[in-house]
Amino acid sequence: MSTSTSSRQEPASPSDSGFLRFQGTSGYIASRALIDAVNCAVALERPLLVKGEPGTGKTLLARHVAEGLGLPLESWHIKSTSRADDGLYVYDTVQRLNDARFGDGDVKDIRSYIRLGPLGRVFTARKRQVLLIDEIDKADLEFPNDILREIDEMRFTVMETGDEVVAKERPLVIITSNNEKELPDAFLRRCVFHFIDFPAVDQMREIIDVHHPRVESRLLEQVLVKFYWLRDQKELRKRPSTSELIDWITALLRAGADASRLESEIPFMGALLKNEQDTRAIESFRARGGKPPATFDELGGARRR
Repeated sequence: MSTSTSSRQEPASPSDSGFLRFQGTSGYIASRALIDAVNCAVALERPLLVKGEPGTGKTLLARHVAEGLGLPLESWHIKSTSRADDGLYVYDTVQRLNDARFGDGDVKDIRSYIRLGPLGRVFTARKRQVLLIDEIDKADLEFPNDILREIDEMRFTVMETGDEVVAKERPLVIITSNNEKELPDAFLRRCVFHFIDFPAVDQMREIIDVHHPRVESRLLEQVLVKFYWLRDQKELRKRPSTSELIDWITALLRAGADASRLESEIPFMGALLKNEQDTRAIESFRARGGKPPATFDELGGARRR
């Protein structure tokens, strides 16, 4: 009796298939989950929607993804007055009117008065780019839906000329939100989603080491204890963020502050607390004889490590 064996090809590993394209950079500490979300967006050719509280590195992520993938970065910073059409192009009627009045330029050539927006520029770029759409939740409720078609189809029409702009290379779109308002379900269905959790102490040490690699260990311990204690205060309307922590450490180092000073006070609190109610809440705590913790054990820090 003869037997035949059929060889079955093993599935390609993620690295062989090219899925794991982004591995982080030396200047950005990314969690495994965040790296996976970026690579999932790359593989699916879907926008990556990144949410999280302000100051957790959402905007900075786009710059480091571009660096890690070796791609140029285009940014579109959204304002409350931003319109979806602005991301495609703007027809500069004012310039055309001025040229008509003063005899400058060929006013018959409407194309010379079309100014491409961030989406338009990445569509016409010869090389694939990373497009950051920053703080999309600042715009009105219809804004996300208004850009859906162009992001999906990677094309749009310039109404004034009838020209169709088709993307030469599909950009990697990274969209950030501070979670200040809900985004439409239709928009969410087309995105890969990731929420950046606030860093735990060990990850925060790594982040600080990127920006301040030579902080003395006792000073760093006091900085972290005071910072996480402030974030635990329920009276605060705005808890200090990672970016504000980095600024605070910069101020401490330039002032020559040492660990013993931080054991008894929180200097340069204005780098951390950004409104008078929060400042007064901490001052009131001190006036009542309250004392911030000096160690993680006093803070209850076993749960943080």
